[in-house]
Amino acid sequence: MDKLIIHGGNPLHGEVQISGAKNAAQPLMTAALLAPGTSSFANIPNLRDIDTMLALLKHLGVTVSRENGTLHLSADNIRADDAPYDLVRTMRASVLVMGPLVGRLRHAKVSLPGGCAIGARPINLHLKALEQMGCTITLHDGYVEVDGTHLQGAHVVFDGVTVTGTENIMMAAVLAPGTTILDHAAREPEVVDLANFLTRMGANIKGAGTDRIEIQGVASLTPASYEVMPDRIEAGTFMIAAAITSGDITLRSCPIDALTLFTAKLREAGAIIDIDANKVRVRGPRRSKAVSITTAPQPGFATDLQAQFMALMTIAEGTSTITETIFENRFMHVPELHRLGANITIDGSLAIVRGIPQLTGAPVMATDLRASASLVLAGLAAHGTTELRRIYHLDRGYEAMEQKLKRLGANIERVRDKPS
Repeated sequence: MDKLIIHGGNPLHGEVQISGAKNAAQPLMTAALLAPGTSSFANIPNLRDIDTMLALLKHLGVTVSRENGTLHLSADNIRADDAPYDLVRTMRASVLVMGPLVGRLRHAKVSLPGGCAIGARPINLHLKALEQMGCTITLHDGYVEVDGTHLQGAHVVFDGVTVTGTENIMMAAVLAPGTTILDHAAREPEVVDLANFLTRMGANIKGAGTDRIEIQGVASLTPASYEVMPDRIEAGTFMIAAAITSGDITLRSCPIDALTLFTAKLREAGAIIDIDANKVRVRGPRRSKAVSITTAPQPGFATDLQAQFMALMTIAEGTSTITETIFENRFMHVPELHRLGANITIDGSLAIVRGIPQLTGAPVMATDLRASASLVLAGLAAHGTTELRRIYHLDRGYEAMEQKLKRLGANIERVRDKPS
């Protein structure tokens, strides 16, 4: 198992290329199941979660090839309609095969999903929507079995905002007879990216990016080529890296339009942000100012950037509050930040962060994907050496993060961790 050794204190300078978005790539890859033939995707990031999704697609019968950085998925012969536990347990996004399998084959059997330990993320909203569309749901032995023999369009009102639920039902609906209306739909940019690809395949979708999506089912789809959007969470993480190290970083291929509220909060904290076409330059202040945030679905402050922003607030001037409204367990990084000297008090879904002048390096352990990133950022700002263990979480969602940071001047190294 690997770990990162970070010697903090270096202001980061230079340019960084933002990779394709993991959270956009995964639903796009599963959408290839909807049509026989080969769909091609550019800008797919090289990540553990992408490899897991490819393994699942291969199990279903998809032929996978890569050429000059482009991923080709051929779904001519879908030989299975199940997503087994061994492939699903490590990654919740595996449940995204359910929608396209029901849409194309009218049947799916999917293990209940796993992933990061950041709280319960049930798929009941997906299943309730499929039932409203005429499907029969059976739960047994840790699996969800969906019989879509009578799949048809319906008016679905989600009880809560669900990104993967919106994506799953959208993929089932594009091949369902009649009209499907999704009310209280997720508005995230990744949902829009999926809708754009489905439209390119021949789907009839209106309203993606709003809370009401209308889908007119079609008889069949054709494969298509598409370029995955840049990763807004990776971009936000590197923007914070500039701020927390008092650095000067220019981000290439930065989806700044998907980071409106986050950008406003970072500016409020003292960062200078210049936007020029698809390049964004971020200059960090000598010391950031305390800024309070509340996570919320799009267009609110993304929960996937909460932990990273908290790392910045630990050394900000003043006291900030961070309210987490999406996941009940998303403060698991706080005890590790305490080890670096942070002054954070937790009261339910509220974190009170009292900024201190300087963090101090220490051994820490990642608990989930975004917590990993927050500890890397804290280590970059800390005095002394930080050792970050369990970085396999980081490898799930950040492409070559330590290499990118090295090119920006960070003193960071990946080494093999000796068993204790």
